[in-house]
Amino acid sequence: MVLGAVVIVVVGVLIANYFKDKKAGSLPQNNGNKTEATINQTYLVAKGDNLWKIAEKTTGSGYNWVEIAKENNIENPSIINEGQELTIKVGGNLVVKEETQDISISGATYEVQKGDTLWSIAIRAYGDGYKWSEIARENKLVHPNIIHSGNILILPR
Repeated sequence: MVLGAVVIVVVGVLIANYFKDKKAGSLPQNNGNKTEATINQTYLVAKGDNLWKIAEKTTGSGYNWVEIAKENNIENPSIINEGQELTIKVGGNLVVKEETQDISISGATYEVQKGDTLWSIAIRAYGDGYKWSEIARENKLVHPNIIHSGNILILPR
C-alpha cells in the first residue's frame, strides 16, 4: 500500500513537472523572482538531508534539486551521503521563493485557490508536503491530483 502511494506521488510529480516544463522551460514557474547573477556556494550534507530539502534551504524552491544534481554530477539523486560537499549555484535560471508563498493555513478547512495542489496546501498547513495523503484521505478524494478552485477541504488536525 505504501509502495503504491509512493508510485502515485512520483507519477503525479512527473506529470505535473512535464506540463509545467512545457509552459515554463526547464524549471517549473512558481511566479517567483528569478535572479540574474549566479553565486556559487558550498553545502555540507547533514543527516536526513535529501536534494529536495537542500534545494529548499539554499534556493527556496525544492524543484531546483535537478540543477543541484546536474551541477554535482550525481548519477543517483536519491543517494547522497552525510558530510558530502555539494556546490550550489544560486541565481541564473533557478527559481527563488517569493515571500507570499509562506502564508500558512491554520484553520480546520481550506478553500482551494487557483494553482493550489495538495502538496502546496500540506506544506502551508503542516510544513510537510508529504501530509498531502492525509488531506486526500480525510476528504475521500478518488483522484487526489485533481482539485478545483472553490473546493472546501477538511484539514485533519
